[in-house]
Amino acid sequence: MRHFVAITDPGSRLDAEAREAGFRAICAGVPGIGGRYSALSDFGMVPAAIMGLDVHRLLERARSMMEACGPSTARPGNPGLVLGLVLGLAARAGRDKITFVTSPTLWDLGAWLEQLLAESTGKRGLGLIPSDGEALGTPDRYGVDRLFVELALEAEADASRESALERLSAAGHPVIRLRLRDRYDLGREFFRWEFATAVAGAVLGINPFDQPDVEASKVATRALTDEYERRGSLPADPPFAVDGRYRLYAAMQDAERPRVTAGTGAGVRQILRAHLARLGEGDYFALLAYVEMSDAHRRALQAIRHAVRDRWRVATCVGFGPRFLHSTGQAYKGGPASGVFLQITHDAVEDVQIPDRAYTFGVVQAAQARGDFQVLAERGRRALRVHLAGDVTEALQELAAMLVDIAGTSPGQEARATLRDPRPPIPDS
Repeated sequence: MRHFVAITDPGSRLDAEAREAGFRAICAGVPGIGGRYSALSDFGMVPAAIMGLDVHRLLERARSMMEACGPSTARPGNPGLVLGLVLGLAARAGRDKITFVTSPTLWDLGAWLEQLLAESTGKRGLGLIPSDGEALGTPDRYGVDRLFVELALEAEADASRESALERLSAAGHPVIRLRLRDRYDLGREFFRWEFATAVAGAVLGINPFDQPDVEASKVATRALTDEYERRGSLPADPPFAVDGRYRLYAAMQDAERPRVTAGTGAGVRQILRAHLARLGEGDYFALLAYVEMSDAHRRALQAIRHAVRDRWRVATCVGFGPRFLHSTGQAYKGGPASGVFLQITHDAVEDVQIPDRAYTFGVVQAAQARGDFQVLAERGRRALRVHLAGDVTEALQELAAMLVDIAGTSPGQEARATLRDPRPPIPDS
């Protein structure tokens, strides 16, 4: 165990196990720092050091931003305060969909910003809804609820990206542009955005440091796994419609949704069309995909999101479950009730028994998805669950093709939406 390092809060279960097993090192976090605010703590800096980054240089950049955001800095020159005021006031004016556009090297910064904004501000029916990974479209593809934020390295200038943002700005959409000299300027951005998020929370009148609705999904999941321990199976959960390889589930308040019998062939299409038709001005569409985070799956989900955006002019979010439960999941349940959700699940392809438990990882995955959906339903969210049978990649691609067709996007447009995805391929695990 001498090649293991634990990064954990003092006195945690991992702390005790690491000491007992003789880990090489235990790096103590500060318990008072919430996970999404911990980029500049041991939780972020120890991995950075292991990666070979110059941590002192990174923290010096963060310090320079901290000083610029200090109480002695007048408001017009305080970068964190100004950004937070813009975010908060824009949300109060109806532009609560924060759309991130990054240069290639910074593509995964959006995932951190998603968690920071959504988990910090999405509560009490308010919040910022971050949209990361959408390819830029023409101004007519967007409603009046967007605020665009570009984060780009100076060395990664892109004329087409800048031209697209200029067109959006000319059409009346607010666009914030943030330039980084090099990757060490991420230290500055970490602090700026953490500070700005707290300010935005104050403007919205919420506490940006709690996450009450994250625990709700955990409670629902534990109740399901406890039931499995007692009975050897999860509680019965019959679909309201079956159509070929698709089983469909809806919240109780959606029981009026068109019902079909197995084998009709048109059932799932009718139901999906009815579900998407619920999207209106100011809404957003979220794909909650409990599938493997692979490049093929992401391409299918990206095709869906762009087709829906282009047809209904709504912001879109894509989250792989259960990962998103600790990021955008808070805003989905506690934030504004403007989301229309499509949860996608499937049975585990390869299952593994959990030591000292009656259930497997596949059971936990199913319980997390069902618990998540249950809480969405309890909060009155517009949610539909599609369970895929058979080969998950093939089924997901078929579902994507169906949804793209429902949205009225031609095959050529679908291909362009996929190819415009700015993110690099997901590395093989």
